[in-house]
Amino acid sequence: MERSATIPIICEPDPEHPGWLTWTVADESRFNGHAIGKLIARAEDDGKVRVRMFPGIQHANMQDTLHGAAVLALVDVALFATAQIGNGVNAGGSVTLDLTCQFIGSGGLVAPVDAVSEILRETGRLIFLRGLVEQEGRLLASFTATVRKPTQR
Repeated sequence: MERSATIPIICEPDPEHPGWLTWTVADESRFNGHAIGKLIARAEDDGKVRVRMFPGIQHANMQDTLHGAAVLALVDVALFATAQIGNGVNAGGSVTLDLTCQFIGSGGLVAPVDAVSEILRETGRLIFLRGLVEQEGRLLASFTATVRKPTQR
């Protein structure tokens, strides 16, 4: 199978949420559009990047709480948003090398869920990140990750 060109990310001011940016894959038939839904992001004053999802019943587990896979999907997308919004790295060509997540609490299906992440260190090829997943002031998870920047062609 031949790889296609990188699908662009649409990152522009969100008219529905002043102060926030859209974080949408141009081809909404891809994973983000189906599995996560609408995402918005913004740089925080402390250098962190906040990525917000809006959970619904499609993100529920059998206990009618937020499914862990939805949390992990949000975290994975937040890594790339943090690299791009926080550091100007082309998120579309980057890949997750490792991701460690500790689930701390359960989330609901009504209030927005935020992944707040920061870059710990950047090298020529790698970005090391960490962050927290929050909902209405409650901690849902913590995470650390390594992202490889895109290959320059």
